[in-house]
Amino acid sequence: MTQASTWRRAAPDEVLALMELERDANLAALGHVFPGPFPEDDVMARWAIVLDDPTVRVEVVDGPGRLRAVTAYDDSSLRHLFVHPDSWGEGLGREGAVRAMAAGGLGIHLWVLSANRRARRLYEHLGWTPTGQQQESVWPPHPTELEYELRRQGGTSQSPHDRDVPR
Repeated sequence: MTQASTWRRAAPDEVLALMELERDANLAALGHVFPGPFPEDDVMARWAIVLDDPTVRVEVVDGPGRLRAVTAYDDSSLRHLFVHPDSWGEGLGREGAVRAMAAGGLGIHLWVLSANRRARRLYEHLGWTPTGQQQESVWPPHPTELEYELRRQGGTSQSPHDRDVPR
């Protein structure tokens, strides 16, 4: 068993490092899904919004010269989880997901690309299950995303689709 990594809170000035980590992970895992140039400016703008949101916790693991992993979550959803390809297989994805799971209430949700089999296997191994809900990704060419949920014992999970709350 590997020793747990040191996670720390991401700083507002790390949008470039977060984008680079997301880009590197996506190009390695999903380059066949997202052809064309990576939308660096749009992704940095999204990270700035996420980092500015007081309801979201963004945590990272440092590596030599770059970030190795990031997890971003709130009390009801795992919003983002990326691990640099050089760190795949070291348990960082699992650690990041477990951090979000520990912070969540009775039910926690996430969206994952249907083509991201590696991530889906991880989530399913950790007890997440598909809800049957699907949506189009906001990023061209707009592949299908699947909603997953994790239900805690003694409670039910409420999908955002079951609430009168804008998403």
